Amino acid sequence: MLKKDVSDLLRKSKKWGWVLEPDAQRIFSLYGFETPKYDVAVHGDQAAAVARRIGYPVVAKIVSPAIVHKSDVQGVVVGIRDDQALIQTLERFRRIDGFVGMLIAEMVRGLELIIGSKNDLQFGPMILVGMGGVGVEIYKDVALRMAPLTLRDADNMLGELTARKLLAGYRGSEPINLAALRKTIMDFSRLMMDLKDVVESVDLNPVMCNATSCLIVDARIMLKK
Repeated sequence: MLKKDVSDLLRKSKKWGWVLEPDAQRIFSLYGFETPKYDVAVHGDQAAAVARRIGYPVVAKIVSPAIVHKSDVQGVVVGIRDDQALIQTLERFRRIDGFVGMLIAEMVRGLELIIGSKNDLQFGPMILVGMGGVGVEIYKDVALRMAPLTLRDADNMLGELTARKLLAGYRGSEPINLAALRKTIMDFSRLMMDLKDVVESVDLNPVMCNATSCLIVDARIMLKK
């Protein structure tokens, strides 16, 4: 059963057909997922205060109900290191269609993964796990299962990935926290079962995994029409 706060956020989002990222991050936080520190600002002084509280460098993202794919309008800027660059980014975002704010988040490092779901008319939520980031559509290194998942399903999905050696550390790179990744996958499967009547698809890309945690860095939730 959905938490009341989550139902309220989904109800608010129906007029757009999808969930704005600050609300999506809030939904995942309410379900116990790890997310970066973040807040939303509208004015320059407010943005600077948020960034200082989080700690530079930060990531800035456009928040607009008119913009589903932020990269299409250069609506994501990473590695912002001072107030001047942050406020310049905010002023550019303010000129983008439908601007309602700028999400400011901490920079997170790690291995980029994708976890997603599409609600199939016949089978219900299908869960996808794979290597994420900007190359996800090029490499297509993913595994797919029908929800709800078992822990064995999650392990088998990870074992199917061509780049699975990266998870355990490759050529001196640090291994990721596999327990945290398994938990994230299993929690995501349970959440998708809760959301199956209202959600068309969900994309978490990237989920940034390192030696200590797996954090949902970007989330897109598309609602059923």
